Amino acid sequence: MKVSLIVKKSVKRYETDSTVTIYARLRDGRQVDMVAPTNLSINPNLWDDKAEQVKSKIICDDELRSFYNDEVRKIKSYLEKEYQSKEEEITKDWLKIALDKYYNPKKYYTEEEIAAEYVPTLTELFDEFLTKHKLSEVRAKNYRVIKRGIQRYELYVGTAKRGKKGFTLYIDEVTPDTLRDMWDFFENEYKYFELYPAIYESIPEKRTPQPRGRNTLLDCFSRIRTFFYWCNDNKKTLNKPFDDFPMEECTYGTPYYITIDERNKIYATNLKRHPQLEIQRDIFVFQCLIGCRVGDLIKMTKGNLINGAIEYIPCKTKEGRPLTVRVPLNATAQEIVALYKNCEGNKLLPFFSEQKYNVAIKRIFKAAGLKRMVTVLNPTTRE
Repeated sequence: MKVSLIVKKSVKRYETDSTVTIYARLRDGRQVDMVAPTNLSINPNLWDDKAEQVKSKIICDDELRSFYNDEVRKIKSYLEKEYQSKEEEITKDWLKIALDKYYNPKKYYTEEEIAAEYVPTLTELFDEFLTKHKLSEVRAKNYRVIKRGIQRYELYVGTAKRGKKGFTLYIDEVTPDTLRDMWDFFENEYKYFELYPAIYESIPEKRTPQPRGRNTLLDCFSRIRTFFYWCNDNKKTLNKPFDDFPMEECTYGTPYYITIDERNKIYATNLKRHPQLEIQRDIFVFQCLIGCRVGDLIKMTKGNLINGAIEYIPCKTKEGRPLTVRVPLNATAQEIVALYKNCEGNKLLPFFSEQKYNVAIKRIFKAAGLKRMVTVLNPTTRE
């Protein structure tokens, strides 16, 4: 038995503004071969017939891609489950009726039957968690990365261990052994990327998987554990697999700090030939002088400048114990603020992206000749 999601071949794919219906096709040997329309419609140029999803290499909105790919998996999983548990004889209208039950369950069942019958998948619960649990946008983004990792794990198990028979995680079925298997997948995902490219075409990331260090894995699984705690607290499950899945604390190397003399040397370095780097240098020195997190620095506006000081509520504490931090500006900090007083919009400083900022800081240190030897812990090899 096989369920496929298809777009009819008669569609003219060069019509960029057209949309077509996605059909479900059910085949079982030579006796059963039926097609029925779903409620999904899509621009045919976005659809990958072979992979049964939005094309992985086409530019499109991430939320649109996620919606279609998730809905396709849900429909296929539902139809496979319905077909395998069928008791009545298969008629020519079976697929059409099954899809109608999927979209309109209240026509066929009472609310009590629907509640008793329907069991959400783990990733569906994860979506509910992301909607209802209070998270900053940065943390929500990190959780969505983990959700996509879990979805790839499901595809990996279905492909590598079950011969493409499919696999879906349900929260009550997750055991400590499941978590250990998932840990192995997350740790070695950079290898599986080469072995099972279709998985990464289905659930892509903006960059290819890289080796993950133990600290990164511990951070990922502490977030998954938080999700389970939420499910326990909200009566979604009684399952507590992390009780028998101990996790150690993250191990960090010794932090090294630049000296005031080194900071002054950075500020005095001539970067006139590299104007963009010069701007990032000024921002870095300003951050050193007020001691804020980079997330708070990015959000600062001219409104944070009050009577010769910077005032702000740190984003990491504003949900729990909000405190206003006031940092008086010394002469150098005031000089930097004055230098960029006419920067675009209401921004305090012309900040770029956090990733580019980190790269720029390394280039700035090199230009300033700061290269003293230190011993650090490699987060991936832990050596």
